[in-house]
Amino acid sequence: MIAGFVRGLSVRDVEATLADALGAEAALSKSTVSRVCEAIKTEFETWCEPRLDDVELDYLFLDGSCCKMHPGARAEPVLAAWGIDTDGKPVFLGLAPGGSESTDAWADFLEELKGRGLRPPLLVISDGASGLINATETSFARSLRQRCLIHRARNLLAKVPAHAQTQVKAAYWSLFDTDHAEIPPGPDLAALVQARIDGFAERYQHAFPAAVRCLLADREQLTTYLRFPVEHHRRIRHSNFIERTFGETRRRVKVIGRLPGEASCLSLVWAVLDRASRGWRGFTMTASGLRLLQDLRRALLEPPTHLHPNPTTKPARDDTVAAVA
Repeated sequence: MIAGFVRGLSVRDVEATLADALGAEAALSKSTVSRVCEAIKTEFETWCEPRLDDVELDYLFLDGSCCKMHPGARAEPVLAAWGIDTDGKPVFLGLAPGGSESTDAWADFLEELKGRGLRPPLLVISDGASGLINATETSFARSLRQRCLIHRARNLLAKVPAHAQTQVKAAYWSLFDTDHAEIPPGPDLAALVQARIDGFAERYQHAFPAAVRCLLADREQLTTYLRFPVEHHRRIRHSNFIERTFGETRRRVKVIGRLPGEASCLSLVWAVLDRASRGWRGFTMTASGLRLLQDLRRALLEPPTHLHPNPTTKPARDDTVAAVA
C-alpha cells in the first residue's frame, strides 16, 4: 500500500489494486490510510536524524520544488539537497519546507545540514535563484559554484524572438562543446570557453542585447565545471539531476491536488525521492580524475597553514638603531 501511494496512486487506485489481488473485502478504510501515512511519516523522521560526519562530498546539488501544503495558501517550496561523495556514489542528504526560496530559508536549510556534520563540498550546482546563491556563498564560502547551464539557456532564450531561438540555442550550446579541445581540465579550459562567450556577445549584442546581458551576468560561474574531471562535465554543468526527480514528485502528487498539511507533504515527497534515489547512477572515478579532485580539495578546503614567527623570539635590532638608542 505504501508503494502504491508513493507511486502516485490515489486511494481509489490502491483499493482497486488490492481488490484485484485479495478480493472485495480488501477495501481501505480511513483508519488504514491514516496508518499508512503515519508509517511514511515515521520513516521520514527517522531518515532526518542520522549525523552526516562521515559524508564527504565532491558535488552538492541544491534545488526546490513547489507543493500546495497549507489550506488557502499558494504553493510553497520544498528544499532538497543531495550529492556525489568521494567514492562517486549518490547521497540523498536533506529535505525541508522553505516557505520561500529566500536567502534566510536556504541559509537555515544549509546550516541545519552543517549542524548534522555535513562538510563543505568541492562544487555546489544550482540554478540562479539569488537567495540560494547568497546562502551558498555564505554557508560554503570555500566551495566553488556552478550555475546550471540549462536554466541559463532558458533565461537567455526567453529574451530571443521565436524565429531566432533555434539558431541562438545552437550557438549557446556550442560555447560549451569542449569534447575536442586539446586542453586538460583547469583554468585554461575555462578561459577558452570564456573567450567563446565574448565572441557570442559580440555577435549578438546588437540583435539581442537583453539575451547577451543575461549570458554575461554571473558568467564566471558558467564555466566552473571545467576545472573538474572530464568524465564528470556532462553531469555537473547543470542541476537536471534534481530536476528530473522533482518532475517525478510533481507527477506523483498531482493525483492528490492539495496535500493535507506540511508534514504529509514532506513525508510523501521524501518517500518519492527516497525511492528514486535508489536508482540514481553514480559517477565514474578514474585515477586521473581522483588526482584532480584531490588537488582541488587540498587547494580549496585544506589550504596549508601559514607559518607565523615565534612570538617569544625577538627580532634582531638594527645596529644603527641600537647605536642611536
